[in-house]
Amino acid sequence: MKIAVIGTGYVGLVTGTCLAENGHSVVCVDRDPAKVASLEKGQIPIYEPGLEDMVARNAEAHRLSFTTDTAKGVAGVEVVFLAVGTPSSENGRADLSQLLGAADAVAAALTGPVVLVTKSTVPVGTARMLMKRVRERSAHTIDIVSNPEFLKEGDAINDFMKPDRVVVGCDSENAQRVMRNIYEPFVRTDNPILFMDFESSELTKYASNAFLATRISFMNELSRVAMTMGADIETVRKGMGFDRRIGHLFMFAGVGYGGSCFPKDVRELIALGREEGVPMPLLEAVENVNEQQKAILIEYLEREYGKDLKGKTITLWGLAFKPRTDDIRDAPALRIIDELVARGAHVRVSDPAALGHAKNMFAGKPVELVEDAYEALRGSDALLVVTEWAEFRRPDFEKMKGLLRKPVVLDGRNIYDPAAMRALGFTYRAIGRGDKHAS
Repeated sequence: MKIAVIGTGYVGLVTGTCLAENGHSVVCVDRDPAKVASLEKGQIPIYEPGLEDMVARNAEAHRLSFTTDTAKGVAGVEVVFLAVGTPSSENGRADLSQLLGAADAVAAALTGPVVLVTKSTVPVGTARMLMKRVRERSAHTIDIVSNPEFLKEGDAINDFMKPDRVVVGCDSENAQRVMRNIYEPFVRTDNPILFMDFESSELTKYASNAFLATRISFMNELSRVAMTMGADIETVRKGMGFDRRIGHLFMFAGVGYGGSCFPKDVRELIALGREEGVPMPLLEAVENVNEQQKAILIEYLEREYGKDLKGKTITLWGLAFKPRTDDIRDAPALRIIDELVARGAHVRVSDPAALGHAKNMFAGKPVELVEDAYEALRGSDALLVVTEWAEFRRPDFEKMKGLLRKPVVLDGRNIYDPAAMRALGFTYRAIGRGDKHAS
C-alpha cells in the first residue's frame, strides 16, 4: 500500500518507519528542509532505541523516503496519516493550527481518493470538523479516520509493532476495510482493533493518558503521607500492585510526570470540561498534585541547607522526563533547576541523551551541562536523582562519595536501597520512604 505520513516528529517518524518495516511504501513529509535533509542522510532528530537502524534499513530498501513537497508526497497514495504537533495553548486547549494547515495542503494536492487518518492527539469533535473542511477543499473522495497513537517514548517501536489495542474511529466501510488491512499484521496475537465512532476514539486517547496520570499523582500524594507516617511507599506499592484490580504499572512515586502527552492531555480534558460546563475537579487535583511533586526534592534539600543555596553546587542526574528518551518537554528537572537557580545555587546537569536540547535553554544562567555523570559530582553539595536512567541505577558509590563535597543524595525515583545508602555513609532521602528510612 502507498502511504504518506505528514510530520516527522516523534509520532510521524515512528509510524512511517514501522509501516515501511511491514512492507508498505511510505513517504514522510515535513516542511523543515534541514530535518528532511538529515533524515535522508540517516540522521534522526529524536532519541528512540532501535529507530535509527530501522529508518536506515527501510530507506535502503526504498520503502521509506522523505520530502518537503506535500504534493509529491501524497501523489498516488491510498492513505495519508496526519502526525503533526497539537501543543497546548494558553487556555489549555490543543492548538490545531499545524493540523489544519497540513490537512488543507493535503486536500489541495490530492490526485485521487484517500483515507485521511488523524494520528495526532486532537480534541473531541476534530474528526467531524476536519471531514467538512477537507471535503470543501478537494474534488476527490476523502474518508476520515481518527486513529490515536498510544506510543511510550523509549519503547515506541514495540508499542507500534505489538499494540495492546488499535483504536479506529470511522464512519465508512471503506475506511474500516483500509484500516483493518493496515493493522491486522500487527495484532496477530488477538489483541483487538476497536472500531468506534469519531468522538469515542478521540476521547479514548485523552481518557487513557488522564487515567495513567491520575495513578501517578495518586501515588505521589500517598508518598507524602508515607513520609510523614514513617511508612515505605515502595512496600505499599507492592502491596497494592498484587491486587489484580490495581496492578503494578504507573504506580511508582517520584518527582511527577512530564513529557509531551500527560500534561497536555490532562489540561485539554480540564479545559474541555470547563467549556462544556462539566467541571473536572479530579483532573484538576491530578495536575495540582503533579506540580507540587516537582518541588519535593527542593523540600528535602531545605532540610540539609535551608532555603538559601548561595555558594552551593547542586548536581542533577537526569534531564529528560523519563529514561530512554531525549524529550525534556514539561520535564520535572526544568522546574527543579529553575528553583535551584532562584535560590542562588550553581547547578550541574548530566543526562545520557537530553543535554543537546538544553544547550541554549540555560544560556546566561549558572547551569553547567556535563556529559560525564561522575564529573558532574565533583565538589557538589548534593546529588538529586531526577530521571531513572539505567546508567544511574548501579553506580560506583564509593567514587560518588569521594567526588561529592558532602555525601547527600536525594533520590527522586527511589532507585537506591535506603539501608545500603546509609551503611555507605550517605545522607539519603527518597520519595515516600519515611523518615525512619532516611538518615
